[in-house]
Amino acid sequence: MTADVTARTVDFKAGERNVFFHLLTACNLSCQHCYINPPQHGTETLPTETVLKWLRLFARPKQESNLILLGGEPTLHPDLALIIRAAKSLRYAVTVDSNGYLFHDLLERVRPTELDFLSFSLDGPDAAVNDPIRGEGVFAVCTENIRKAVELGFRTSLIYTVSSKNIDHLHRMPALLADLGVRRFFIQVIGLRGKSASASDEGEQWQVDPGHWLEVVPEVAQQAARAGIHVTYPKVFLGPEESFACAGRVAENYFIFPNGRVYQCPLCEDYPIHCLCLEDDQLVKREGLYEDRFFALDIAEGCVMNKLLQPDTLEYHLDGRPKHRISCCMLKQEILPQNL
Repeated sequence: MTADVTARTVDFKAGERNVFFHLLTACNLSCQHCYINPPQHGTETLPTETVLKWLRLFARPKQESNLILLGGEPTLHPDLALIIRAAKSLRYAVTVDSNGYLFHDLLERVRPTELDFLSFSLDGPDAAVNDPIRGEGVFAVCTENIRKAVELGFRTSLIYTVSSKNIDHLHRMPALLADLGVRRFFIQVIGLRGKSASASDEGEQWQVDPGHWLEVVPEVAQQAARAGIHVTYPKVFLGPEESFACAGRVAENYFIFPNGRVYQCPLCEDYPIHCLCLEDDQLVKREGLYEDRFFALDIAEGCVMNKLLQPDTLEYHLDGRPKHRISCCMLKQEILPQNL
């Protein structure tokens, strides 16, 4: 019997908490589409003592929370292994998102049982596609370290950010993932944040048009699932009968940056409209017209923040109706691997 490889929408869950913690903004790479914006996010590496205090603020003793440790490149933090162990003791499910360089001997300093997922970023199935985006030599280093991590027993995943530069090579990724032994695949859509926003302002086109996305991404996701890989990708476009749902109304998502800014919507990260901040190691709600005041708005275009901050991504019929409704950027589709 053939397993079902139909994508399902992963609905937001009330009370679910996801903490996206940027330990630093420094990185050894200079990816063309990097979303980090130092004037808005800071340039410091957080002291370990501060990291531990902030982790305790967002932890729930009686309920597990999801923690994604980010940078910059998080493995540049000298105490990352200690931070991972502390987070596990606070009932976090811990993922580290790395560019693949794995500084400070991370694979030797952390046991596979201490980390829920080690996630790598690649933007092409070979160096010819990946390296012009992420840097010369990156493909070779990243794939070598993925193999090492898999051999040591780490649960690995891979993130591929789809843009106009690499969408036509996405179909080659399932074979590479199977060869590397990666069993989770996250397909992301390029966002107009950080460097990609600046490039867009200068006329360089990174985004993919709706027709191209819908033609390529769901089919590749099915191919990967048939190869035994668990696939997650953003919903992006809502169908005619689908209702809009905003993660900010239901789940608890916190995007923490080294300068103390805490956002609840990642689309807002290029602007000082964060609704929360960390002051004297306490979480403080900001009073005024900030991101959270917009979450409750219902508009024909779907996501209100996309309409306000990225209006050029929208297209309209002659009568003024939007051609596509944009889903919340946190809404995902999932296809379970065929062999489960």
